[in-house]
Amino acid sequence: MNSGDPISIRSMDHDSTPSTNTSFDYVDHGDNPVGLSDPRFVARKRKMLDAVNRLRATGAHLDLDIPVIVSSLIEAISGITLPRSSGTCTRCPTECQLLRSFEPWRCIVSLRIATDENGVVLAQPREFEFGDPIFEKPLVTERIRRAQCAILNPSTPTHQFLHAPPDQLEERQLSFSSNSVCLEISGKDIDDLSFVDLPGLIVGGEPRDAALVQQLAEAYICKGSCIILLTIACETDYENQSAHRLAAQFDPHGSRTIGVLTKPDRIPLGEEGNWTRLIQGHSDGKEGRVEYFSVKNPDSQDIRNGITYELAREKEFEFFSTRTPWSNLDQLYQRRLGTEKLTRRLGQVLSNLISKRLPELQEELDKLLDQTSHDLSRLPNPPSSEPVGEMLRLIGAFVRSVERLVDGAPDEDGLIQALRGPRVAFKRAIRQTAPDFRPVERPRKINSAMTPPPPKFLSNEETECEHQPSDASRAIFVEDVMKRADSAVTRELPNNFPFIVKKHYIGAIVKRWDSPSRQLFELTKKELNKRVQAVIEDHLSQYTYGHLKQRVMSIVQSHIQKCADAAEQHINFLLEEEQEPFTMNEHYFMEYRSKFLGYYKGIRQRAQSNFMDNLESNEDGMKNAMNIVISYLAVLGLNPVDPTSLARLLPPDPMEPAIEIMAEVRAYFQVAYKRYVDNVPMGIDRTLLRGVRVGLEEALFNGISISGPGGHERCRMLLSEPEDVVEHRNELQKRRDRLLMAKEELVQAFD
Repeated sequence: MNSGDPISIRSMDHDSTPSTNTSFDYVDHGDNPVGLSDPRFVARKRKMLDAVNRLRATGAHLDLDIPVIVSSLIEAISGITLPRSSGTCTRCPTECQLLRSFEPWRCIVSLRIATDENGVVLAQPREFEFGDPIFEKPLVTERIRRAQCAILNPSTPTHQFLHAPPDQLEERQLSFSSNSVCLEISGKDIDDLSFVDLPGLIVGGEPRDAALVQQLAEAYICKGSCIILLTIACETDYENQSAHRLAAQFDPHGSRTIGVLTKPDRIPLGEEGNWTRLIQGHSDGKEGRVEYFSVKNPDSQDIRNGITYELAREKEFEFFSTRTPWSNLDQLYQRRLGTEKLTRRLGQVLSNLISKRLPELQEELDKLLDQTSHDLSRLPNPPSSEPVGEMLRLIGAFVRSVERLVDGAPDEDGLIQALRGPRVAFKRAIRQTAPDFRPVERPRKINSAMTPPPPKFLSNEETECEHQPSDASRAIFVEDVMKRADSAVTRELPNNFPFIVKKHYIGAIVKRWDSPSRQLFELTKKELNKRVQAVIEDHLSQYTYGHLKQRVMSIVQSHIQKCADAAEQHINFLLEEEQEPFTMNEHYFMEYRSKFLGYYKGIRQRAQSNFMDNLESNEDGMKNAMNIVISYLAVLGLNPVDPTSLARLLPPDPMEPAIEIMAEVRAYFQVAYKRYVDNVPMGIDRTLLRGVRVGLEEALFNGISISGPGGHERCRMLLSEPEDVVEHRNELQKRRDRLLMAKEELVQAFD
């Protein structure tokens, strides 16, 4: 069903048979043109009608609200009548397309199926011819009857109804259907037009049927370019006919509604004035601005006698010119009596509507083209006809993107940039495992232990938060170190202690490096997986139907896991290596040993006397005294570098061995932690991040099995896409083609 097609609204009585019908059996006695083929139509109207018909020929009426003519003119325009017997009155839309041709008259009957037998809308309507072309007008009515019967019996093959016996044509699986019978009529005396005849509105009968027929009517008349032909039978009271209420609902001002009074010969005596007032425009506001006409069609006996079109029009003219009150109407209203006058008026209304709509159609067409192109651009490209080549291209592009990801890019949202925070946190966590040596005796309450001042010689290397002890319970006091040293002595000479003491403290520190190392590894692996999944989504999101995306995801995850295993092994190796203290950086170690030894001795001396306070005093007198002492020591051959070096001249301390152990362990930590905070991220980067790019392409080739027997078919299946995507793309492409053709027609229309 085409949303832009016209509609006539007709009322039906309780037995669902038509109470009004503007068509009748037409007996052909010549090739004289009828209806809109009348040469009285001016050239301007003809040009506009032709322009709209060309638009419809492109299929643009599927997308645009194109003005069309109403179905009540089906007989006047084409000379074709629809079935009207009680069993085969209009029970589905009948769409008619007329084409001007220099070939002999011809009619092709087709079926357009838009819903299945359960009424579910199909993704794509199916249209197919119903029988061979017809070359004689009287044969069309029977073909339409059979086509309609085929639509009303969807579970039976349609071709069976072409030659079915008459009794089978009375059987109906459905009462009504939204599927259409389509007529394509061509001939030399026919103009290019399209129109539709719908089932009439049902008064009474089955509520389900009435609802379906009303939905069909509403689908047409809701369009602003649909001319509503409101047919009212004069033999029934106006208020009892629901058609006028439906017309008023969608066209409250009556600007696109034309009323037609039928069966004027059946008006009860004395009630003629109720109907002539409508012709004269006096409707008490019931129908707004609706303009009413009246027609007189042949009665049942005339139809059975095979009345001709010309004779029917003559009898109609005689009726209105001789029968009161119609013959007594003013000349102004005489123009609203008769089929030819109605036809002429419909042509004028249609022409005016087309004249108004053409400029609007051009703007709407441009918007639809833009939207259609945008919708197409959002769809994935269709599968290639060379699946192996396409697969190689996809894998190559994906691998290159992964390489760019792990190599790093100057992008604030890059992978390497995202890992900077976790790496800084890792360094801080390792730095905070520094031993909290306190060269003083353990206090009775650990919370009252003095927090040592930060070493000034580390101020240019570390921030205060990095070296400030965070947990007093981890403090190691001088007597703890001395006790452990004494308990480790075996055959050493006095004041000599085994290396195992220092190794013990170093090993305890390294054990605390395990957790931060694993955390950095897991965060790196998680971030890498997330970024690689984003790359997969970017390259392969359209290939879920054939499971290519899932296959690649599985292969890549396995490959990343192998790299992660290598990275984890490397971390284990580094941790094991750090369990055995070693350094070739002797200068760096000895320098820090000397600095920490002075630092610890100073803290201890400060705790016992004010000597260190005097050394670090800023008073001028104290500074002068220190300088004098240093100058005399220089004369004696002692060369202290600065006042704090004088702490080395203090008398021997029984805890001196413990202080030296503290200084060496703390100095070694400076050497070990700095190399470790470099080695772990570097190892993870080499084995996990940059390691992913090594062998990735080969893993994908082997995992997908591109080469070898069946490779072509495997690639084709993996690259396949859902049928709904294919259908959606095809529909959009068809729409774009229709709209482009329609745009060309519009350009010509404005020339």
